[in-house]
Amino acid sequence: MLSPFPLGRPARMAVMASGRGTNLEALLEAFPPQNPWGEVVLVLSDNPEAYALKRASRRGVEAVAIPWRGRKAFEREALDLLRARGVDLVLLAGFMRLLSPGFVEPWYGRLLNIHPSLLPAYPGLHVHRRVLEAGERETGSTVHFVDQGMDTGPIVLQGRVPVLPGDTPETLERRVLFLEHRLYPRAVRLVLSGLAFPPGEGLKALLGEAWPRFQGLSPREKPLYLRAAALLSAWGLGGLVPAALMGQGGDWGRGAFLTAHLLAEDHPALRRELAELPEEVRLRAEEALRRVESPL
Repeated sequence: MLSPFPLGRPARMAVMASGRGTNLEALLEAFPPQNPWGEVVLVLSDNPEAYALKRASRRGVEAVAIPWRGRKAFEREALDLLRARGVDLVLLAGFMRLLSPGFVEPWYGRLLNIHPSLLPAYPGLHVHRRVLEAGERETGSTVHFVDQGMDTGPIVLQGRVPVLPGDTPETLERRVLFLEHRLYPRAVRLVLSGLAFPPGEGLKALLGEAWPRFQGLSPREKPLYLRAAALLSAWGLGGLVPAALMGQGGDWGRGAFLTAHLLAEDHPALRRELAELPEEVRLRAEEALRRVESPL
């Protein structure tokens, strides 16, 4: 199985945060109790003074501080809590610690992070200052699966914003944060729907003759191809995946790629192309778009 999702029931999610918790607030807003996608049932922090804990408590969500007494002790308590609460998906939102392989491995594919750059560019800290110093004209944010590196896991979704003349790290941070508050919930819905997953066991067999082409793609291109493959599989057309990824999938392959693009970012030209496809293809595509774009 390529993805542990969808579950067939609302997901139980935990958020780990170290500071203000603005992305946590966006997630709490997007996934309240009784939401059919799932809800945030637990907020963990390594900082007892984190404002994120207060945000969670105000909404009636269990908020637990595990003071940092070393990574081993923190992770042991955190893992125990995640298991005890029956958590399905863990979301890092401004969590400022690097998790160990012992934590990441059992959660791989069910552990997400959001980073304020267009990864793989500018991993790590002080991102906005570095972006400005480099003279970039565009930046953004990336939701990615967490692996054992620092901001190196497979990309789920990216969003872009311009860098404007006269920008400071503070103005850029505000712009990117505004983007993130919309990007993270959308990425979570993609994961929960089974349309975003890290490359793993079974993928080579699904892609067939397209596997070498997929391996040669950049980290930013791979999520698009995976979404298209997942859509075709969900439509009962898994056998068409290799041809579609080689550009030979006909209307269904084109519909899958148009939908994969639109699931990341709306675009009028792509919407128009999708509307011109045969009705059967268009209706399946529109159904997938409605599902992920709908907060309910």
